[in-house]
Amino acid sequence: MRATVIHAPHDIRVEEVPDAAIRRPEDAVVRVLRACICGSDLWAYRGEAAREPGQRIGHEFLGIVEETGSAVTDLRAGDLVVAPFMWSDGTCRYCAEGLHTSCVDGGFWGSVGHDGGQGEAVRVPHADGTLVKLPADAASDDHLLTALLALSDVMGTGHHAALGAGVRRGSTVAVVGDGAVGLCGVLAAKRLGADRIIALGRHTARTDIATLFGATDIVAERGEAAEAAVRELTAGQGAHAVIEAVGTEQSMRTAVNITRDGGAIGYVGVPHGSGTGLDLDVMFDRNLTLRGGVAPVRAYIPELLADVLSGAIDPSPVFDRVISLDEVPDGYRAMDDRSALKVLITP
Repeated sequence: MRATVIHAPHDIRVEEVPDAAIRRPEDAVVRVLRACICGSDLWAYRGEAAREPGQRIGHEFLGIVEETGSAVTDLRAGDLVVAPFMWSDGTCRYCAEGLHTSCVDGGFWGSVGHDGGQGEAVRVPHADGTLVKLPADAASDDHLLTALLALSDVMGTGHHAALGAGVRRGSTVAVVGDGAVGLCGVLAAKRLGADRIIALGRHTARTDIATLFGATDIVAERGEAAEAAVRELTAGQGAHAVIEAVGTEQSMRTAVNITRDGGAIGYVGVPHGSGTGLDLDVMFDRNLTLRGGVAPVRAYIPELLADVLSGAIDPSPVFDRVISLDEVPDGYRAMDDRSALKVLITP
């Protein structure tokens, strides 16, 4: 089969690799219908996250079950399924608590020795605990498939940030980051009943999506100017809930400085850089709460799936470019130079 591999920074290739195949009784093989490139994939692409030459890449996909191992009981060939960005057994104590990302038998797609999502097929460990069945008729609905793909990562991650920030009905929310996760954070905040949503971003194509998703205010400034703008919009107090969806020292510092005393920050931006942007004295003095981390999207898919199927939420606008598998290297370049927000792959 063909799949995306990374050989070195800025060296992404689509190559022939061994076919995805059942190795353990708990496995399934999924033929990929939709995959995508994640902003976090760019850290490997840029050489800021280590990868072995020839390692697979990609962690967001949905598709059709082609084959199941003998121990798989909840799935059968022909099922349409979506995969969260990590596999999990669904039975350990962490999974029972809804923290599937800490599963004792879990792992990331594209890790050494495992298939990545950006390919024609994927071997799925612990298929019963990992995959979520979708309505069969969604396979023929391109728009719905695109919206459902967002459940594999960005919609669930934005939701995780909103929960960490304590978004509730009537609250004022600020979102730091105009990537796909930040935009889904806007959508999640609207879904949870936020009354005012301030989106920080300077790219019109992205802030237009933020407005579509429910943002009431746009702040184009950065750094101290952005902090001042948010303070002005909130009578000098800041936002009750702040979503941090970037992961840099500056973005975290901005998040802290625009949070209202007694408020909370939900952070899901993958940390990178030498500093954290956090001052515990400030956090202590202002009674600020910090919650977040790797989003256990497997726990969130069922409730978010219901809203996507009903039309209550539609995260599909975050995908602004569609490519074939052969075009994946171009997709990485487009996301790296910010000419694309999030690239959809149709193998």
